[in-house]
Amino acid sequence: MTEIPPNWALILHGGAKEIQPEQEEANRRGCLAALAAGQQILETGGRALDAAEAVLRVLEDDPTFNAGFGSVPNADGQVEMDAALMEGKTLAVGAVAGIQGVRHPVSVARALLEETPTLLIGAGARRFAKQCFSDQGSAELCDPAEMLSPQQAASEAAKRAGHDTVGCVVLDQFGDLVTGTSTGGLNGTLPGRVGDSPLPGCGFYADNTFGAVALSGHGEAISRLMLASRIMHGLERNAVQTAVSVALNHLSRLNTDKADAGAVALDARGNVGWDHRSPHFAVAYATSQQPAQVYLKREDSL
Repeated sequence: MTEIPPNWALILHGGAKEIQPEQEEANRRGCLAALAAGQQILETGGRALDAAEAVLRVLEDDPTFNAGFGSVPNADGQVEMDAALMEGKTLAVGAVAGIQGVRHPVSVARALLEETPTLLIGAGARRFAKQCFSDQGSAELCDPAEMLSPQQAASEAAKRAGHDTVGCVVLDQFGDLVTGTSTGGLNGTLPGRVGDSPLPGCGFYADNTFGAVALSGHGEAISRLMLASRIMHGLERNAVQTAVSVALNHLSRLNTDKADAGAVALDARGNVGWDHRSPHFAVAYATSQQPAQVYLKREDSL
C-alpha cells in the first residue's frame, strides 16, 4: 500500500543549548505556541512563507529564546540580531545580520526576500527596516535597548548562556518549502560578529526538489562545516533522518567541545528529521497526518 504524504508539515526548534530544569516548561510552551501559529495558517490553506514568518515572530517575542526580545548582548552590552528566510521554489533568500532596534528581524528578512533578495548588515539593514515599517511606527521599530529582556540584563546565568538560535522548516499544500532562522547571536561576542544563521548553506537552506533545513548551535563550527549544505546533499540520496544525523557527526572533526549543533529538516514529501549534538534541543513539529509533538532531547522521541 502506497503511503500518502502529508498535505503540510512544520518543524521548529528553540535552540541547541543546555536547558535548566526550571526552564523546561517554558521551552515546551514556547515551542508549542509557535507551532500553533504556523499550524493555523497551514490548516486553512495558507502559504509556507506566511507560516514560517508567523512561527518565528512568536519565538522572537518570547524571552525564553535567544531571538528578538530577550536576545543576548554582545561584549558592548548591545543586542545585534540575525535572521533569514529562504524559499525552496525560487531559491530566493532574504537575510539581515547585526540589525538593531527592530522587534521582528524575521519580518525584515521577509521584506528583503520579496523586494530585493539579499543580505543586509548593520546600519544598512536598520535603514531598510525603517523604510519598510515607516507606516507601522513603534509596532516594529524600537530603541535597541528594548530588545534586552529584564531576565537577560539581570541574570548571571544568561550572561553565561550558549549560542541557541530559533528556526523552522515548513512545507505547504502547494509543495513549497520555506526555511527560516532568527538569533541574538553569541553571548558576549565581538560587536559585528556574524554567525551561521543568515548564511545560506551554513545555517539554513531550502530547495523544493529535495527538502529544507534549519540549524542552531555554534555558528563558527556550523559555518566551517557548511552543515546545511551537507544535509541538503544527504537528502539527495538518503532519508531525511539519516541525512541530518550523518551531517552532524562531522562536528567531531573539529576536535572541540564547543561544537554544539542541532538541525531540523523536512524532505520534499514532508517527512520529518531532526537531531542534535548538544545537551538539549527544544523541538516541536506537526503534519496534516500527525498531531503536535514537542521534545527537549532526541532520545525522548525514540
